[in-house]
Amino acid sequence: MQISGVDNTYRRKWNKDEFLERARERDDKDQDGERHRSKGRVPHIQRKPLKHRDYEVDLTSRLGKTQVVTQVAPLSQQAGYYCSVCECVVKDSANYLDHINGKKHQRALGMSMRVERATLKQVQERFDSLKRRKTDFTEQDFESRILKQQEEEEERKRQRKERKKEKKREKAMEEETPDDAEVAALMGFGGFGTTKK
Repeated sequence: MQISGVDNTYRRKWNKDEFLERARERDDKDQDGERHRSKGRVPHIQRKPLKHRDYEVDLTSRLGKTQVVTQVAPLSQQAGYYCSVCECVVKDSANYLDHINGKKHQRALGMSMRVERATLKQVQERFDSLKRRKTDFTEQDFESRILKQQEEEEERKRQRKERKKEKKREKAMEEETPDDAEVAALMGFGGFGTTKK
């Protein structure tokens, strides 16, 4: 029920023309970049697409080594894997791999998580390069690899023989200790044998 001259419907009335005009003004500011500057925002950064790593991930260099860890040590010297890009320490190798492949790390490197689509020409070039690499392995290369493998096997056999000779020398040094009979005589009894006969 409405009394004349008094709005008691308690509903907000929208002036569509006024809001349409505001939207147009906002679009004009966006095109000029004024909206970002007025609010202190930086325009959206265009990130590079995801690409292959150009370095080898080192997970085994500190394997099996002990290290004294203190609370005042810098992050790079604490136990675990240190990421210099994100300045954080990850405790195990699985989590470290997850971190360096993750969104936060890739964004810090300036990459998005999108992969660049390959063109037909790029795919054909990749197939050609792989075919060339496959045909580069000639018979001579195969024979040289076999010879190299045989030499490595001979070197291993030689090292095993050296180790056996070293063990024999150590045994001979141990046997050169005084005889049991001499030791027993020095100690004042007849021998180390058993009393059973």
